[in-house]
Parts: sequence; C-alpha cells; structure tokens
Amino acid sequence: MVRGALATLLGLEPDLEVVAEVGRGDEVVAAAGASEADVAVLDIEMPGMNGLDACAALTKARPATRVLIVTTFGRPGYLRRAMEAGAAGFLLKDAPAGQLADAIRRAVRGERIVDPTFAAEALSEGANPLTRREQEVLAAARAYATVGELSANLHLSQGTVRNHLSAAIQKLGAQNRSDAVRIAELKGWL
Repeated sequence: MVRGALATLLGLEPDLEVVAEVGRGDEVVAAAGASEADVAVLDIEMPGMNGLDACAALTKARPATRVLIVTTFGRPGYLRRAMEAGAAGFLLKDAPAGQLADAIRRAVRGERIVDPTFAAEALSEGANPLTRREQEVLAAARAYATVGELSANLHLSQGTVRNHLSAAIQKLGAQNRSDAVRIAELKGWL
C-alpha cells in the first residue's frame, strides 16, 4: 500500500517516471536492470532480502543506479550501514512527499542526501562497537535459546559463542544477551 502510494505521488511529478515496483528485496537488482532505473527507492524492511543488503547488491551490480533508503526506522546504525552499502541517501518516511521527489532529483545529479538532524544524531551515536562475529552471534541469539543451539548453528565451539556473547554484552552495557540484542537492534547494529 505504501509502495503504491509513493509510486502514485512520484508519478505526479512532471520530470519523474516510476519504471518499476517490486515487493521483495531479492527482486530489486533484476527490476533495476530490466527497467534501467536511474534511482531505486528502498525500504529497510523488505521480504526476501532486507533493503540494506539489496542496496549493496544493486550498487555492485549496477553502480549507475543510485539508491535512496526511505524508512520508518531512523536508527543511527542503519544510516551508517546504508552509506557503507553504497546508498546515495537516507530519508525517513515521515518526510513530505516533495522532499522525496527532490531527493531523487539530487541523487540523479550525484549528490548525497541525508536529513541533517538525523545525520548529526547518528554521528553523535558513534560507530558500532561490535565485531562482525559478535553481530552474527547476537543476531543468531534471537532465534536460538541455548548456547549449545547457537554453537551448533554457527559451527563454533560453545566457549567461543560464550566469549562473543560476553564481549557484546559488555560493549553494549547490557544486563544479559536479550538486553544486548534489544540494544543492538534499537541502534540499528543488527
């Protein structure tokens, strides 16, 4: 519904044309290639592949297609991850429709687009303190109840899993692994 509404609003702009719409992140690269899109507007939460991974795949496959992330999830870690994945911009869905149209035009010109207030907030938050492996273990901790299950799923020893969980808990100032997962998700680090 939101995708359709955005497409309709953008279609009202005399100099913009919506050339493709997809409902899944794993369809983005093919649709952008088939339509030769100049700009792809992606959400973070998408079935099949999240928008951050779709952004990375699209910028690798079609560097000329600029990517704008438009999301309700204004988390500092998401902004940093979007920029690292090659996004040209990051906007919140509560921005006026005219701002999105302007951002698309600016992206075509090669500019970076980030709400200045949100950018300042993200910068003050600092970088993600977790290593890739700590992120992987914390993300898996959402689905597996015991260290044994985590260990088996990640093909790591139980001691290694405990060490990564302990490090993540300490770095995040969390009470336990559930709290660490919650904190990391709130900051957009998972």
